[in-house]
Amino acid sequence: MSTTRIPLNFFGMGFGLAGLATAWRIAAELGLAPHWVSDTLTVVAALVWATSCGLYLRYTLATRGAFVRDLKDMTAGPFASLALTTPVLLVADGVAPYAHELAVVLIDFLAVAIVLLGGWFTGFWMHGGVELDRLHPGYFLPTVAGGLVASAGAAEVGQVRLAQLLLGLGLICWVIVGSMILGRLIFRPPLPDALAPTMAIEVAPAAVASVAYLFSTGGHVDRFAAILAGYGLLMVAAQLPLLPRYLRLKFSLSTWAFTFSWAAVASTALFWIASGHPSGERIYSYLVLAAISLLIGGVAARTVIAIAGHELLPSAPIAPATPAIDPIADAHATPALAR
Repeated sequence: MSTTRIPLNFFGMGFGLAGLATAWRIAAELGLAPHWVSDTLTVVAALVWATSCGLYLRYTLATRGAFVRDLKDMTAGPFASLALTTPVLLVADGVAPYAHELAVVLIDFLAVAIVLLGGWFTGFWMHGGVELDRLHPGYFLPTVAGGLVASAGAAEVGQVRLAQLLLGLGLICWVIVGSMILGRLIFRPPLPDALAPTMAIEVAPAAVASVAYLFSTGGHVDRFAAILAGYGLLMVAAQLPLLPRYLRLKFSLSTWAFTFSWAAVASTALFWIASGHPSGERIYSYLVLAAISLLIGGVAARTVIAIAGHELLPSAPIAPATPAIDPIADAHATPALAR
């Protein structure tokens, strides 16, 4: 008997769509777009996230030991955090404008859950024995992305002190975890194709930190925002030499790693354009919105095609847990991530 295996990076779809909704919400707050665009995207992202949760829950109930095995998987495990991080964006964009007090409660609850999950992952990794070659930019997700996105959400609902606390969590983890990941990428063998799209996540920490910080300052760009942007520009430029490899990759669930990362860059760019008031300000802003919408819309459309062709998800036998194939030892076999 077999069942459709739901890999943890399945949650990347809702995360990317929620990131696009946030970019359009910023545009709406800046007077560049109607609020219904962001609201519609938030509803779509919420539906995709809820569907992902439902499918994953069904898979784990039907497959003995699947949840624990996935959570402890040194390659795919960090993606589990997206199940908690995505709702922060959904609440900030879709609930806060219409039910502020409810949004505050939900953000507080999610922030606690994110910190606890990030603490669990950190403690689990601290047991030691993690091979350096297993590190990839997805390791940003539990603590760096979780902390920074939660900080942005807290700032949006007026929880300033909580936003500062979570910003500190995300920034310090970024420095520590980011240095290890970058060292692995530079000094160790290239990531296998199934993980190559995660290199796009390198642009995200500076961008998400910028969004979190700018939400707390009312969009005011100051010295600290400029410092964050400086590193962010470096990581954006660093993506250019990677384009030839990206273009050779086949479409897979991992392709969604590009979406939220670049949505965060787009959101930061909108803040900077609005702050600088350059000549042609609205044109630049609309170009940013068009670019990120085309990117994420294209990935979404390609996903629909893959679903229609039954090509998106693998099947796995319902059987007792077996050791996962090492994606570093065998770059062409990555059962933990749908390819």
